[in-house]
Amino acid sequence: MDKIKISTAQFENKNGDKEYNLNVISVLAAEASKQGAQAIAFHECSITGYTFARNLSKEQMLDLAEFIPEGKSIQTLRKIAHEHDITILAGLFEKDRDDKLYKAYVCVDKNGVIAKHRKLHPFINPHLTPGNSYTVFNLHGWKCGILICYDNNIIENVRATTLLGADIIFMPHVTMCTPSTRPGAGFVDPQLWHNRENDPTSLRLEFDGMKGRGWLMKWLPARAYDNGIYVVFSNPIGMDDDQLKNGCSMIIDPFGDIISECRKLDNEMVTAVCTPEKLKQAGGYRYKRARRPELYGSILGEPHASEQKVAWMSK
Repeated sequence: MDKIKISTAQFENKNGDKEYNLNVISVLAAEASKQGAQAIAFHECSITGYTFARNLSKEQMLDLAEFIPEGKSIQTLRKIAHEHDITILAGLFEKDRDDKLYKAYVCVDKNGVIAKHRKLHPFINPHLTPGNSYTVFNLHGWKCGILICYDNNIIENVRATTLLGADIIFMPHVTMCTPSTRPGAGFVDPQLWHNRENDPTSLRLEFDGMKGRGWLMKWLPARAYDNGIYVVFSNPIGMDDDQLKNGCSMIIDPFGDIISECRKLDNEMVTAVCTPEKLKQAGGYRYKRARRPELYGSILGEPHASEQKVAWMSK
């Protein structure tokens, strides 16, 4: 297995404006390709926009969603991938022939869709159907997985995807800067974003504190460290509907160290090299081999009533 060069991106998407969002994706994909990246990852629902969907009816959702792989946005991604000679990972709402709706994330190259993941724990719109399978696929000689946003907060999902062979997990999000029961959480005032050129310091303090990056650092590096994997985290920056998001898209290695991170208060992409040697050098590799599932297999598989509550959705 050879080294692989991957980019992750952040950008301010526009609600329902697929043409605009795909144009930004193309610009950032071109920049990543110039840096030698073989793949670039964008955030959850980067093609369609995300938070505004909480107010859409099923009919409006069906108008916004697309069939995969024949939908127009997938065909545009394929053209972008061909033009810039790069693999692209991006998100959108999906519909099927029975009018079921899903939160999807796709990996597309010049030949078409390599992989598709349906979010296991969707909540932004009541008409979304949860996905029911893990996603593992080959990308330039590496085994990769996809878990979307809340999927990653259930640690069993990350471990299961790793045990299915994933050495890199793409983790597209739209997260942070929302109310929660945890101390320090809350919305960030959109006015700080609009005034960022005059006062970047006040915005950065909010973005990097417990409303944003400070919370992310409590758990995201642990997912990489405990499982001995590379994590490619993508998140929007700027306004997503009426909520401000703080970006900080990053790539984390199997030691739990950040090897590349977006830090601009603007659209940005960064690139990192993933090396296979780290996969076996990291503690997570040894921890997985030391497991004793006979002690806890039945405990983990015990049926329970699944419950998902997102604090800011009730606001």
